Amino acid sequence: MSGLTIGALTLVPEFDPEVLTYTAATTNATNLITATTDDPSAVIAIEVNSVAHENETAATWEEGENTVVITVTDGASETEYTVTVTKS
Repeated sequence: MSGLTIGALTLVPEFDPEVLTYTAATTNATNLITATTDDPSAVIAIEVNSVAHENETAATWEEGENTVVITVTDGASETEYTVTVTKS
């Protein structure tokens, strides 16, 4: 994956394709999730709290911890990124 943004939230640590686990905090009800890859044939699947979610659309957060899982499938290779978004 070449990029990951969740609205204007700050990912901790800053996004790095080699890092698979992140955290973020928000007080917003929703944020736009955008995952990008340099490979146009790669498939990006996103789940928010175990529910399928479309890339480049807004996710609605529950109070407390929310789990975002982004799976990038590139041929036979699959990489999973996890972001815990805490809404206060």
